[in-house]
Amino acid sequence: MSAPLANTRGVTRVLILADAPVLRRGLLSMINETAGLQAVGTPGEARRALTLAESARPDAVVVELGSGRAETLNACRDLRRRFPQVAIVALATSEDPAVVNEALAAGVRGYLLMNTSPTLLGWAVLAARAGRTVVDPQIRRTEGATEPVAKELTPSVPLTRREADVLDELIQGQSNRQIGRNLFISEDTVKSHVKAILRKLGARDRAHAVSLVLSARNPARPGCTCGAHALTGTPAGA
Repeated sequence: MSAPLANTRGVTRVLILADAPVLRRGLLSMINETAGLQAVGTPGEARRALTLAESARPDAVVVELGSGRAETLNACRDLRRRFPQVAIVALATSEDPAVVNEALAAGVRGYLLMNTSPTLLGWAVLAARAGRTVVDPQIRRTEGATEPVAKELTPSVPLTRREADVLDELIQGQSNRQIGRNLFISEDTVKSHVKAILRKLGARDRAHAVSLVLSARNPARPGCTCGAHALTGTPAGA
């Protein structure tokens, strides 16, 4: 195997594999609009994974894990054998812990649900490249899961219940305006909560706060960033 192309200015090169053209177009937009990521090659179906990866030489692959799961996971195994340095992130429809574990066993390092945000997708790709395993925080893995519940990030000054609600929205990549609509509070109030969250977490900005939360999910499996995003403290009002 010839050496992969070098990154340009630290950009992570991402190949998109999805059966549905509309999903490929959507993922193309999400990747290219995320700082530090760049879509490469021609988006295509998972069955063409090796051919497309050979020509595109990506750093990471985002693959649709839908109805043809068995075939797609076989393609992921082939990718891992042929290009072991490539990080694979799957966008899936199932929240079943058994399916999650099956995907991880096949070499997938990021398992996100189809309704994921561009922010979470970007962090999953970068975390997978760094050797972490990322499971969508929407997936509850406490019942019948083979791994323990993820640790919580505990700030020195606990978040209020409302701040925790706002943080959950930040993890989903919501804007201040949308957070206000979802939580029935004003945009100015959202901004105040965000400032408090950043201060309590010691985060530089929103993206850094999301990174800290995702990195804190560290169950027994080494390098695993998993689970529900419960980051609450004293249930004070907000």
